[in-house]
Amino acid sequence: MRAKPSSRSGEGAAPPVQIDPVLLDRAKSMRRIMTEPERRLWHAIKAERLGAKFSRQVVIDHYIVDFVSRRAKLIIEVDGDTHNDPAREVVRDEHLASKGYCVIHLTNADVMTNLDGVLAAIGQAIAAPLSAATRPGGPSLAASPQRGEG
Repeated sequence: MRAKPSSRSGEGAAPPVQIDPVLLDRAKSMRRIMTEPERRLWHAIKAERLGAKFSRQVVIDHYIVDFVSRRAKLIIEVDGDTHNDPAREVVRDEHLASKGYCVIHLTNADVMTNLDGVLAAIGQAIAAPLSAATRPGGPSLAASPQRGEG
């Protein structure tokens, strides 16, 4: 494993985070070859267009997340064919919630057919107080179809 240097310095700094090099290489590859829904959403949220900085295809512990705003503690997952194991997704979401993140799941169809609603829901999640954002499942996506619908 390769150590990623900590951004903090001095006494009391956290130890370097260990990132699995295989996951890191896969995340880099996924940044180069994005799906059309991921590309469309990335164009809409990059450059702090919603008031929060997002990064794409980021390794957090032993998971690769589609989009993350570390400051807002928000993860956005665009669920396509690779997200077909609901039990595994629950474990993953609970782990990420234990790290203080809110996880929003969007379907490819949500992004492709209701981008305005998706952006409104993301904006609400960014504005939500941390206590509401950290609950498992995150905020409601009333502006777009719920996971598994539409």
